[in-house]
Amino acid sequence: MKETNECEPRKIKDNIVLIGMPASGKSTVGILLAKAVGYGFLDSDLLIQNEQKALLCDIIAREGAEKFIAIEEEVNANLWAEHCVISTGGSVVYGEKAMRHLKEIGTVVYLRLREETLEHRLKNIFRRGVVMRRANETVSDLYAERVPLYEKYADITVDCEGLSVEETVRAVAVALGI
Repeated sequence: MKETNECEPRKIKDNIVLIGMPASGKSTVGILLAKAVGYGFLDSDLLIQNEQKALLCDIIAREGAEKFIAIEEEVNANLWAEHCVISTGGSVVYGEKAMRHLKEIGTVVYLRLREETLEHRLKNIFRRGVVMRRANETVSDLYAERVPLYEKYADITVDCEGLSVEETVRAVAVALGI
């Protein structure tokens, strides 16, 4: 057994990390899942807002998409949690360093929905604080760009299409074997 330095943080892979497109239900499902399994809950978007003392949409407007992605990556790469459900922002998958860290400390669960469902759910994409890297980018563009990244980083994929929030929580718990 490898000895560890007591000054080094332990890497315990007992967290559940939710990834997926904006409006896929990560925060809502995350809170209910945490309650159902007796875990804590962290929303990395709220951690970013707290650190930057501004709403996501205001940070993106002030700093630009690429700077926001760098801020998001740094916050997620330095996140420490034990026995928590962690809801991430939809653009977290742009940060390789952050995703490597999140995979080290937790099981990454991709909440998958069809593009049409997400377009219906995303009423005001700009006010919501969705990172758009190019002018005139659409939900369809984001979907095409991000889905391969979600699939790359996911340990488990849960198809949430047609499921209620409660059914999604149950499907995630079953997929995790809890």
